[in-house]
Amino acid sequence: MTELTLTIGNKNYSSWSLRPWLFLSHHGIPFREHPVSLLPESMAREMQSYFSDGKVPVLREGEIEVWDSLAILEYLAERFPEKGGWPAGTGARATARAVSAEMHSSFPDLRNEMPMNCRRRFPGYRLSDGARRDLKRLFELWSFCRGRFGARGPWLFGEFTVADCMYAPVVLRLIGYEVELDPVARAYCDTVYASPAIRAWVEAGKAEKEVIPEDEVDWPGEPL
Repeated sequence: MTELTLTIGNKNYSSWSLRPWLFLSHHGIPFREHPVSLLPESMAREMQSYFSDGKVPVLREGEIEVWDSLAILEYLAERFPEKGGWPAGTGARATARAVSAEMHSSFPDLRNEMPMNCRRRFPGYRLSDGARRDLKRLFELWSFCRGRFGARGPWLFGEFTVADCMYAPVVLRLIGYEVELDPVARAYCDTVYASPAIRAWVEAGKAEKEVIPEDEVDWPGEPL
């Protein structure tokens, strides 16, 4: 098999990079990790050989190059069908694709106000009304998926799928910003945060020294 190489940004900040990394790591799929700095002055230089318009993540396998986190996850689900990237049932699979695409394209206030940060927590962080609307929709999605399709396990669709990869960065945000969670959201966040792959990512993020000022919020923080 041709070696898979995943180019990612800083683990402390790069929510987009976490998604395909999590799929590969959770399933024990061998790959080479190629980290690049998100600092603008170095990232443009390091990404010159890619066709991703200077963005991470990027997956390469031989002559194949795939960019965009959801596109990479689609590729990996197709490349490794035995891993069950999407739920087996038609209805569950359609819903998993819908909620994954919604994560990819929606929740703008949540994204902007709560950048992922594995190293810090932000007690008392105040959210805008827009971010609170995003959180309300987020919790509705999780309750819907867990209630209708989650009987076979603790993940959104029971067993681990692409949808969990898409929402894992949000879990890290909710924990870091100490967002109040309903019981379903709390149980799901506990599942994600306790997974070995997520623990490995978080610990690696904590160990990074580089600070990206644009991805730090202006709020008193404490070590996570």
